[in-house]
Amino acid sequence: MNKNSFIYLRGCKHAAFTVFCVEEGQKSYYDPQFNVKVPYSSGQQVKRSIMGKLNEVLNVEPSPTEFYFDVDKKGALKEGEVLSSCDPHYVDQLLGGWMRTPKGGKEKAVKRRSPLSISAMTPLHPLLASVPKENISFDRSDRPNVHKVVVRDANGNVLTDEQVSIFLNGSDRSLYRKWIPDNTRATGLFVYDVAIDLRRLFCVPTNQLEPEITSDMVETLKSDGWKVVNTVFGECLLMPKEQREKIIPAIADALIDWHITSNQARTFSLMETLSIAISDNANTLAAAIRAKLIDGDNDSKPKAKPIIDEHAGAATYVTLPCASYIVTETESADALDKAKQDLVNRMLTFDYENQL
Repeated sequence: MNKNSFIYLRGCKHAAFTVFCVEEGQKSYYDPQFNVKVPYSSGQQVKRSIMGKLNEVLNVEPSPTEFYFDVDKKGALKEGEVLSSCDPHYVDQLLGGWMRTPKGGKEKAVKRRSPLSISAMTPLHPLLASVPKENISFDRSDRPNVHKVVVRDANGNVLTDEQVSIFLNGSDRSLYRKWIPDNTRATGLFVYDVAIDLRRLFCVPTNQLEPEITSDMVETLKSDGWKVVNTVFGECLLMPKEQREKIIPAIADALIDWHITSNQARTFSLMETLSIAISDNANTLAAAIRAKLIDGDNDSKPKAKPIIDEHAGAATYVTLPCASYIVTETESADALDKAKQDLVNRMLTFDYENQL
């Protein structure tokens, strides 16, 4: 029987003047205790970045997704279901989870909760991150002979060059620049947390009352060498050992080396990893990588001091860039390699075949 069924990881990253963006710029929330607005990256965005890195390390295609649309009686196109393949042969499905609930109820719904619980990436402390603003422009004024300007009146009619000239008379406005004011950026020290449920990492339950996979997929997995094992979740199918041992190092790489580089991010930042803490006790992570509030002198505002504590009960790994932001004497060039190996060893030593 396995004593420790979970691995907990906390990572600390530095972000410099970047944007964790989906639609309308930098996401932020208000911290009521310190009365500041702070930037963050959602857990969904972090998870997507980790899954993308996992596929990249393994050099495999992401799992296919079906996008359904419906045409209503007026001929308008409306959003329908988005259905996952629900196939554990795809690593991003096995580790990322899935849900398939087709419209109409003719097909049985299947859903799998991810064995990786991934937090949002939030400031190490509200006072150690900020949301600065800047005004930017889309400027093509250096080549007015190349680019075209179209001015329309209130009825949508295009004005002639002479009409535009009259309209702009007395104005210094340039029609070759688009001003985009108040663009927010994210800067500071950020942390993200991951919990790995080793009991479910490579196992898929066969129960058809609350199914994670269809009965047809059960038979397919068995024919592909997946082994029947008993767990606290009932009868499960376990991925073959040789496949697990190939995937485990990729998981370690993805959990530590991920970056937000998808179409959900703008303004590139290295987002360098400063420190990693790993433990089988979640409480030790918050102590290993933390901040300490320091009262201000007289009327000055309080400050926060970032701390890496190697005696808090977690295994900590400190990179060279960390010394630029946090006082430490144990930084090393191979810190991330050691952290990855720690994760690999913990995942390899878990007895997946004999969980009970």
